[in-house]
Amino acid sequence: MIRLARFGAKKKPTYRVVVIEKDRARDSKAIEVLGHYNPVADPAVVQLDHARIEHWTKSGAQLSDTVARLVKANPAPVEQPAA
Repeated sequence: MIRLARFGAKKKPTYRVVVIEKDRARDSKAIEVLGHYNPVADPAVVQLDHARIEHWTKSGAQLSDTVARLVKANPAPVEQPAA
């Protein structure tokens, strides 16, 4: 499962986008960290490794609702061909 793990101080959350087994606790050890999300910043900061997210979803990992929303709102940058 690809979901968020909470970090940061009280009332100032930051999140890591992680690959973790579905039945594990929210903040337990992750298999891999795929990005970061800071909702407190204005505007919110989202950094995602789209290549690794695609790799894990092809391997059968499911996105949580929130991570799916973040991926949809922040698509991978399109590479321009060299001229």
